[in-house]
Amino acid sequence: MNGFLSRRRFLQQSLAATAVASPISIAFGQSRRVDRIGLQLYTLRNEMAQDFEGTLERVAELGFKEMQFAGYHGRSPAEVRRILDRLGMTSPAAHVGLGLMRDEIDRQIDIAGEIGQQYIVIPSLPSDERTLNDYERHSEALNEYGLRCKDHGMTIGYHNHSFEFELQGKKIGYDYLLYFTEPDLVKFELDLYWAVNANVNPIEIFNKNPGRFPMVHVKDQNTAGQMVDVGRGIIDFAEIFTHSEKAGIKHYFIEHDFPSDGLNSVAYSFNSVNNIRF
Repeated sequence: MNGFLSRRRFLQQSLAATAVASPISIAFGQSRRVDRIGLQLYTLRNEMAQDFEGTLERVAELGFKEMQFAGYHGRSPAEVRRILDRLGMTSPAAHVGLGLMRDEIDRQIDIAGEIGQQYIVIPSLPSDERTLNDYERHSEALNEYGLRCKDHGMTIGYHNHSFEFELQGKKIGYDYLLYFTEPDLVKFELDLYWAVNANVNPIEIFNKNPGRFPMVHVKDQNTAGQMVDVGRGIIDFAEIFTHSEKAGIKHYFIEHDFPSDGLNSVAYSFNSVNNIRF
């Protein structure tokens, strides 16, 4: 199976993860939970490349309901939709590179529509296009993409790393993106790890920009600032999630950029998020 866990062994280890995963802030009086836990499949890009359908089957067995794609490994939109339907999963969103949006926005909208996606999310900006003037120009482009997407019942989004929060004089690029984009056309997917890593409080962002964050990336950070499985770090997701309504959060996508064992990583993170009450 090209190094994959057997299905039985995989499920056994997943159940074991449930037993050892640390509950996160299960406090008296907190009753809400994330009922449709999602996964950004960049986490499992190596596994997906080896066994696309088999990996999605294992993810479904864990209990994941929503897939956020970062490429389709040669599968057609119809194939992807067929697999998702068979497994009882949906894909509300996908990451699509800025270059693809510039070069073939109509094709990317068609792909998203066939799969059933509502959001097309730009995952990053080129390293040589990050001045404040660039951020203003990117905002204009996002507004244009947003109009095109709106015509097809979709929404454009932007996903952050930490560089958007770097000071340029007394200003930061992320503020430019929020200010110069139209709230009804452009939404944001706040990556909680990268925000915290940049010493930014996600709750403050939500309070200043209510309703603009239908998606978040749920990624944890340890005391050394390293990315870790959800539940192995120090980010208080329960506290952050109490602001979900104000933020507008509808989709919670677990992610780990460089897991040592992708399938076990997402199993542990799933069970940690499943234990969160807010």
